Amino acid sequence: MTDPDQQHTDLDGEPASAAPADYRLLLPDGWFRIALEPDKRDSSVAALVERQFDGVDNAPHLKAELRKDLLRRAAKAYRNGGIELYLSLQQAGPFTIPASLLVTLAPLKHREPLPLDVLARSLAENGPTGQEVGIGELSSGPAVRVRKQVEQPGDGSGDTARFSTSVEYHLPVPRAAAFLLLDFSTPLEPLADAMAGLFDAIADSLCWTE
Repeated sequence: MTDPDQQHTDLDGEPASAAPADYRLLLPDGWFRIALEPDKRDSSVAALVERQFDGVDNAPHLKAELRKDLLRRAAKAYRNGGIELYLSLQQAGPFTIPASLLVTLAPLKHREPLPLDVLARSLAENGPTGQEVGIGELSSGPAVRVRKQVEQPGDGSGDTARFSTSVEYHLPVPRAAAFLLLDFSTPLEPLADAMAGLFDAIADSLCWTE
């Protein structure tokens, strides 16, 4: 497991006495953190690209494309309120197990708390057909869990549509008018259930710290 002390982000905007100052997550070895802040983003992405292409000197075009794609994803996540982005570089033999985790802090528009059953009902009514929405108990407290299939953008080749499995956890921040959203995704449809189990375990490892 990675060092949990390195897997956290301050929850700014709430006094320490009113809400947790921080949280911690345990992630498996092989998950790489990309810094989303504009002043740290370039160096973080560059480090990941160099790690992926370690020992490969004849693929400058692929390296440039990967760097461009990661910077685009990081910038989009930051614009949408993302505070942490993790990508799986876990290996299964010669293969990388692709998956991602985006952590977003979502303040509520009003100071009143949002009941989980109200949130779950809204997500169920406004989400795609076939999604699974429920309220469960994590080690950190109750949360809304949403599992769904998300169609991926096509490449224009006319191939059959491709889908990824998304599992979201909406965790109310204790004593704060905000939710912490853990948004996991993997394109491995044949292993969707196994990956969802991994995502459940990671979400269950979250703990609030003062």
